[in-house]
Amino acid sequence: MFLTAIAATIVIVSAVANLTRDRGDHNPPPAHGTQLAEQPLIGLGPGVTVRELSQATPFSLVALTGDLAGTSTRVRARHADGSWGPWYQTEYETAAPDNGSSAGQPLTGSAKAAGPTEGPRSTDPVFVGTTTTVQIAVTRPLDAVPTGGTQPPPPSSENTDLGYRPASRDQPFGQNISAILISPPQAPVETHWTPPSGVLMPGQPPAIISRAEWGADESLRCGSPQYDNGIRAAVIHHTAGSNDYSPLESAGIVKAIYTYHSKTLGWCDIAYNALVDKYGQVFEGSSGGLTKAVEGFHTGGFNRNTWGVAMIGNFDDVPPTPLQLRSVGRLLGWRLGMDGVDPKGIVQLESAGSHYTTFPAGAIATLPTIFTHRDVGNTDCPGNAAYALMDEIRDIASHFNDPPEELLNALKGGAIYEHWEAIGGMNSVLGAPTSPEDATEGDGRYATFAKGAMYWSPETGPQPVTGAIYDAWASQSYERGPLGLPTSAEIQEPLQITQNFQHGTLNYDRLTGDVSEVIDGITTPLSTQSPSGPTVPPEHFSLPTHPTNA
Repeated sequence: MFLTAIAATIVIVSAVANLTRDRGDHNPPPAHGTQLAEQPLIGLGPGVTVRELSQATPFSLVALTGDLAGTSTRVRARHADGSWGPWYQTEYETAAPDNGSSAGQPLTGSAKAAGPTEGPRSTDPVFVGTTTTVQIAVTRPLDAVPTGGTQPPPPSSENTDLGYRPASRDQPFGQNISAILISPPQAPVETHWTPPSGVLMPGQPPAIISRAEWGADESLRCGSPQYDNGIRAAVIHHTAGSNDYSPLESAGIVKAIYTYHSKTLGWCDIAYNALVDKYGQVFEGSSGGLTKAVEGFHTGGFNRNTWGVAMIGNFDDVPPTPLQLRSVGRLLGWRLGMDGVDPKGIVQLESAGSHYTTFPAGAIATLPTIFTHRDVGNTDCPGNAAYALMDEIRDIASHFNDPPEELLNALKGGAIYEHWEAIGGMNSVLGAPTSPEDATEGDGRYATFAKGAMYWSPETGPQPVTGAIYDAWASQSYERGPLGLPTSAEIQEPLQITQNFQHGTLNYDRLTGDVSEVIDGITTPLSTQSPSGPTVPPEHFSLPTHPTNA
């Protein structure tokens, strides 16, 4: 029987700010931009051992790898004034990819070395704040064999770009004790963070910082993304460690986790589909497209058909910030909505098994469509304080398409709002409002909605305009064009849909989809292409310009 010596490897990952706000910059940083170093750790015996590690280059995340069965660890950092910060409990890594595949390729490294029947072999990285010294308290079983002290061989030629020797099936983590120090490049000094402002419109997701923008080194990936046949549920995680990070440090934390997952653990990418910091910033996670059913490796046994979101921080005792909760809720409302998933629904998922989950392979788990890592895994993730707020996240997600309260209050009391409610409100042909009232040509008023607009004047009263007729009318400069304001809603006829205007009519042919204009008995075909081109929702809600300027 092959026995792997019980060992632990301390991985220290430096996270420094590198948040790029130039949306035209899509060049990933060079491979040599991330510096890695390696130190041996020797003689971790039974019981509790406290070790102190220092290096000149600052770092800010700490993780452990190795044979961690029966082992628990805590980490704390020394501050610049010499005092020590709080102890942070580490948590076992999120999960290796299900069914032995990572980014569409066979697994290598620790993830493969740790089979379904083995114990955990790594922890999630813990953010401790920028420091040069940490203490690590390792508690091991009383019968544990002291870890070895063999200095690992230098990197082979094919790994010289990494700066360290990754684990492999032949030489798993348990054979050596090493401290791997990872220092991503510094953020540009001119980088500034702009806090979110304004009110998001209904159906609009929070702004998402792309992989290129947070500085993902795509050369760290291997193979192609693995796609499922759809998303059926979402899973909430936290990243653990200190919550005391600045908005400009968030991108560095994401980058450090990416490096750790893709190379140290051999997973070829970051485990989560998205990450959200306490300032409400949303970061794209796994490669392959946010709108596609990319299979991550965030929840062992339940990676298939799920979408994993990690909240950056530790929420055992402190709850996520309101901004963080709102961004997570809106993000999930948007993403689950693409696949028609009710954020407050129930789903049945089949477990793929492994030691990462409490459900054996083939078991069917009945879960909320937004559940947490602890619901299916051997973990406390995402922490007690966050777990208590899961219903709030589900509620925010379920109201993703609702207009903000400020907008409804601005519309109340007007003829447009009253008529919108009379024809069905949110369930009407117009859907949710997306702007307050504004003035039209003359003495009219209008407001825009998700599926069209409503116009009012003393002569015409309130009239909705939607679909191809709205686009055709828009191509004629709205009410400033030859037709003027609408004087009726759509009139449903067997072969066409007609809408009357002050100076003529528009007819939509049900068979061909064409729209024609009739003025003074003369029929003219019109374009149904919106003059503003494809619909691209703005980043934040603001007062609209007149439709003719759209």
